[in-house]
Amino acid sequence: MFDSSAAEAKLELDGVTSGYGPVAIVRDLSLSIRRGEIFALMGKNGMGKTTLLKTILGLVAARGGDIRMDGASIVGASPKALVSSGVGYAPQEQPLFQDLSIRDNLRLAVHSDRELGAALERVFGHFPFLRDRLAQKAGTLSGGEQKMLIMARALMLGPDLLLIDEISEGLQPTVIARIADALRAEREANGTTILLVEQNLNFALDVADRWAVLKLGEIDDSGEVGAGSRERVLEHLKI
Repeated sequence: MFDSSAAEAKLELDGVTSGYGPVAIVRDLSLSIRRGEIFALMGKNGMGKTTLLKTILGLVAARGGDIRMDGASIVGASPKALVSSGVGYAPQEQPLFQDLSIRDNLRLAVHSDRELGAALERVFGHFPFLRDRLAQKAGTLSGGEQKMLIMARALMLGPDLLLIDEISEGLQPTVIARIADALRAEREANGTTILLVEQNLNFALDVADRWAVLKLGEIDDSGEVGAGSRERVLEHLKI
C-alpha cells in the first residue's frame, strides 16, 4: 500500500504563472506531488487545469516560478525532452490519428521498433482488446475504446510521471473502471506518479491519494482523500 506521507516529491511547482497572450491563466501556483502517488486536480471548466498540465509539459511557457521534477528544474525543457525523460501525457483533445491503425498509433509512442514488442505487451495487460485489433483503424473504435487507446499510448514507455487530462469525460462506468484499474496497477507495479485532472468526482476520489481544487488558476483547497473529501470538493464546485 502506498504511503504518501513517507514519499519525497516527484513534481514540485513553486509560484508558477502561465497563460496565453497578455492573460495569466495559472497564477502564482505552488503544488507538490509525492513520488508514487495519484493526485487528483479538480475544478470547473475554464479554471486553468489544462493550461497547468501544458505548462508542466512545456507546451505553454511558464512566465514565472519554477517547475522541478526529481529536484531538477524543467522550465524551458522541450516536450520531446520531457517525454524522453519519463513523462507521459494523455491529453483531453483527440490526439489519435484516425486513419492509422491501432498498431501505428501505438508505434508513435516508442523510439524504435526494438522497443515496440515489449511496450505492446505492457499495455495489453491493461487493455486486452487491443491485442487482436492492432490492424483496425483508430477512427473505427468506439469513444470508450479510443480513450483506452489514448491511455495505452501514454503508458507505452512506462512513464515515471503521467499527466492525464479529463480521460473519463463521456465514458461509460465500465470503461472508467478499466482505466482506474490501469492507473492503480501502474502505480503499484512501477511506482508511477500520476497527476489526474478530472471533473468526475467519483472516479477521481476513488483512485487518488490526495486532491486539490483549482479556481481561477489558483489552488482553492486541497487534502488527503478520506471521509469528508467529496463534500469539501463539492462545496468548491458549486455554481
